[in-house]
Amino acid sequence: MFLYVKYMVSLRCKMVVQQELEKIGLHCIKVDLGTIEIKENISDSRKQELGKNLKRYGLELLDNNRNILIEKIKAVIIEMIHYSKDQPKVNYSDYISKKLGYDYTYLANTFSEVKGITIQQYIIHHKIERVKELLLYEDLNLTEISYQLHYSSVAHLSNQFKKITGLAPSYFKSLKNKKLKNLEDL
Repeated sequence: MFLYVKYMVSLRCKMVVQQELEKIGLHCIKVDLGTIEIKENISDSRKQELGKNLKRYGLELLDNNRNILIEKIKAVIIEMIHYSKDQPKVNYSDYISKKLGYDYTYLANTFSEVKGITIQQYIIHHKIERVKELLLYEDLNLTEISYQLHYSSVAHLSNQFKKITGLAPSYFKSLKNKKLKNLEDL
């Protein structure tokens, strides 16, 4: 049986979920990004208890099919952009559709209705967050970042970055360098 939990994968989250399952006598087979697989069928009362226990840690047990689908879409996008070494070479729509086994139009319409933004807008925001991470923590230039995240050009990346953050990527990176210099001067 599968349960769906709203959380980002981290070692701590996995451990908390596993501990809470054990407390109520459930055996965890697998904990993935937003998904728990357990051996047993779970009663409504045990599901409520698990949900209440997880809430103490800021985790949410999902049981609405639309919300579960939205979390799955978000998880695929986050995994694809933040945790995958190689971005998919196919269209994001094809990748998400294939990964979740649903028609992309259905996924896109459901996502927009529930979240109030399009899947494409959600992807762009996460790509820009990834660009920020790469600018701050990796020694990559904009050309390398543009290539890694499959932007059509550095200009496209720069325009999107400025539209979302209000800053040019080079200025954003210079802020890091200024902070480092200030720390060195202390």
